[in-house]
Amino acid sequence: MTSSNKKNPALGRGLSALLSDNATTVGGTSMVSLDKIEPNPFNPRTDFDAVALEELVASIKELGIIQPLTLRKLNSDKYQIISGERRFRASQIAGLKEVPAYVRVANDQSMLEMALVENIQRENLNAIEIGLSYQRLLDECKMTQTELGQKIAKSRSDITNHLRLLKLPAKVQASVRDGKLTMGHARALLSIEGEKQQLDVLNAILEQELSVREVEQWGAKKNTTPKTSLAKKTNSPIEQQLKTSLGLGVKLQEDAKGKGKLILSFKTSAQRDALIAKLKQG
Repeated sequence: MTSSNKKNPALGRGLSALLSDNATTVGGTSMVSLDKIEPNPFNPRTDFDAVALEELVASIKELGIIQPLTLRKLNSDKYQIISGERRFRASQIAGLKEVPAYVRVANDQSMLEMALVENIQRENLNAIEIGLSYQRLLDECKMTQTELGQKIAKSRSDITNHLRLLKLPAKVQASVRDGKLTMGHARALLSIEGEKQQLDVLNAILEQELSVREVEQWGAKKNTTPKTSLAKKTNSPIEQQLKTSLGLGVKLQEDAKGKGKLILSFKTSAQRDALIAKLKQG
């Protein structure tokens, strides 16, 4: 392992290694007009959190651009984003006319690789976006999983787990992308055979707030139809009463001796604050 790293010191260094190995610096940091910059068509991120974007806008208005964008020079009057599209969008909203940037020359292949690695390592991508980025690096940059793992300093199992999520039905992938389903739940769904059964269990997860362990248990029952089995899972009278009263997800776990725990689930800070207020009222 040591000898391998000596042969290729760029492994695991991410974008900085790619830039030094595959691109040429046109100059140092330059101020570039926003109207001369265009988005990167290879960017794996398609959704930008509105709240986080507004926070960045506020930061830029107060402090300016802390981290310069990295741009590819297309011609004498046009640049394309290699990394920093969120900063670019926030700068537009903030009303800036120009931004600091590192300007580089790179072909499309190098640019795609740089953009994907940059996003995987530095952006808060969801599990599906990461999986898509991994797949594009494998397919379009002609990498093996071993080479990809070395390039982004990730384990082979991490890469495999994210790629497997892309085999799930589109509705499941959308639920992960939208934050309605955790990666743990999605991985558990992979053990359930058949798209219809996976979608049945997805609905049960969203409606009944099943744990990852409960989903894994259904996956282990190869001859059981998830929809039929999950339909038997009913809330106790106490759970139903609390759910109606509080307007929250409620799960009661109790053993034969009466020992257990009560779990209240909220989806927003407003629901959390309302619950705390009710508890204070007694």
